[in-house]
Amino acid sequence: MNYPASAVDNHCLKIVHLLSSNFMKQYLSSFLLLIVVFALTIYGCQPANTTLPIMGEREVITKIVDGKEVTDTVYHQIRNFAFLDQDSVLITNETFKDKIYVADFFFTTCPTICPIMKTQLLRVSERYKNNPKVGILSHTIDPGHDTIPLLKEYKHNLGIDNQNWHFVWGNRDTIYSIGEKDYYVPAYADSTAPGGYVHSGGFILVDKNRHVRGIFNGTQQQPVDSLMMAIDRLLLEK
Repeated sequence: MNYPASAVDNHCLKIVHLLSSNFMKQYLSSFLLLIVVFALTIYGCQPANTTLPIMGEREVITKIVDGKEVTDTVYHQIRNFAFLDQDSVLITNETFKDKIYVADFFFTTCPTICPIMKTQLLRVSERYKNNPKVGILSHTIDPGHDTIPLLKEYKHNLGIDNQNWHFVWGNRDTIYSIGEKDYYVPAYADSTAPGGYVHSGGFILVDKNRHVRGIFNGTQQQPVDSLMMAIDRLLLEK
């Protein structure tokens, strides 16, 4: 079905950009790609006045409320986490309580997509840096090299003036696991990959209930424009 151009949300364009990009074809495992394809193709192309989809697994449960049997849906949520940011501040889910945030994965010596991603994420930061309801969470996938002082220097060198953008350091295996199982993006060491690591160029949008509401190609302007439109929509949700 073709919607009029004025009624189509830019998530349809996001699907084309994301699934056709080289980083998705090269780095995303077939299982993760299946999840992304399903979620974005089934839920991504919707009129602009529809609610953003909730990505990931869901479970239908039955419970008793006021003596009546009711059916409810339990959606995938980002697990509890604890990392240290560039200022050695403990960053947890509570940091983003009642907030929307954008997550990504990178490493400071990345020779390929990371500089492009950070340029695009700077656009998001500039737009929302004065909005306490929007945060950014950047995970290093090379914690052996990317020490906390180095992350602080990295943020400074990018010229970031946003207290709600956290560059976090933590246990490598925990970061890889939360990337794959919670945010639905790959992150792992690979000696054959440029720079020695594989990671997605995706920006993951998480709502105030810890639900993943979209994955956007962070290496191109159009999908990042779509990301900011999606953030604006989430800010209006009750």
